[in-house]
Amino acid sequence: MKKIHFKVIKVSKWATNLAIILIIAVIGGFAIFAGVNTIPVTAVSGVYYNGDTTSNKVTLMINVYWGTEYLDDMLNIFKEKNVKTTFFIGGTWAVLNEDYLTKIYEDGHELANHGYHHKDHDKLDEEGNLNEISTTHTIIKELLGVEMNLFAPPSGAYDKLTVSCAEQLGYNTIMWTRDTIDWRDHDENLIYSRAIKNAKGGDLILMHPTEATVKALPKIIDYFQQNNFNLTIVSDNIGLL
Repeated sequence: MKKIHFKVIKVSKWATNLAIILIIAVIGGFAIFAGVNTIPVTAVSGVYYNGDTTSNKVTLMINVYWGTEYLDDMLNIFKEKNVKTTFFIGGTWAVLNEDYLTKIYEDGHELANHGYHHKDHDKLDEEGNLNEISTTHTIIKELLGVEMNLFAPPSGAYDKLTVSCAEQLGYNTIMWTRDTIDWRDHDENLIYSRAIKNAKGGDLILMHPTEATVKALPKIIDYFQQNNFNLTIVSDNIGLL
């Protein structure tokens, strides 16, 4: 067999740095394809993508901005399974659906802010950010007397200005650990898989009141309860209680 001889080559500093960057990029790529949940490099300090990862707490976050046709079934499932969670409410939806807003609150769920017009907050100036958040806050406070302090940017679109404006109004900015993408993919098995795959303590799982989500919800809750997870509200999960 022919012997292979290796030569030691002196590598310049810039080449070494380039190699390190490439290795990090490859590892990051494998993490993404493997389904590992990581905080994006664009994340702003102080934004919550998860709670305490050493705990057994998990939250099924519900963003509500359109419709009511599946809310009764969703609320009934939560009640039957003895689960309290957090509903992020759009301001225009709250104005049109006071009865459902009241029902969510009276069922013991946490109410949180999802902006007023469902705008991309990373495209808004300071006044726009403040108005979207504060208008929804005022509406829900006037309707129910609730002082909210959690804000989920619509479409996950935010920047440093958004976070700064939220803080000015006494809000914590909330993103998610995993997204069921149920607004797009109306497949209960896919939604179930996305919700529970590689589940860990501190997970914030994003959902909406869709038909497929309602079908998947009992199985999702059963999975977490049977695997000793504590399904709880966002404030508890991220340590604000």
